[in-house]
Amino acid sequence: MRIDPSTLDLKEKVVYINRVTKVVKGGRNFRFSALVVVGDENGHVGVGIGKSIEIPEAIRKGIEDAKKNLVEVSLVGTTIPHKINGVFGRGNVLLMPASEGTGVIAGGPARVVLELAGVKDVRAKSLGSNNPRNMVNATINGLASLRTAEDIAKLRGKSVEEILG
Repeated sequence: MRIDPSTLDLKEKVVYINRVTKVVKGGRNFRFSALVVVGDENGHVGVGIGKSIEIPEAIRKGIEDAKKNLVEVSLVGTTIPHKINGVFGRGNVLLMPASEGTGVIAGGPARVVLELAGVKDVRAKSLGSNNPRNMVNATINGLASLRTAEDIAKLRGKSVEEILG
């Protein structure tokens, strides 16, 4: 199910800008790739990559791309429902729920994703590659895989009490 970006009040943040070079006959050809995260700080977040000769254009393209790749995040109050490992390539991010008032404890790229997803209290640890692209995608993967007790109960046709036992 796709999420319509026009109905959301999205904020965007540039995580990483990379200068890419292509060597051609006449010399070097420089372009910029921008890794952008968008989110409404209320359970929706997306990541996109844009590439262009100018940085602002690359960022604009990244935002467009991110809006096409929005995912919904299950939240319980200000934190996440359970512990989860997000994996993408060699990027591996461990996300753990935290009590209220903890804040977002996460490194670099993972922090941006968690803040824009609207998670206020969470602990995260990067266990794999520290490549921004892989870390951002691993975090998104983890957040998208979260399920609340209500979701699971509905899937199994049971009550929340039966699931939590």
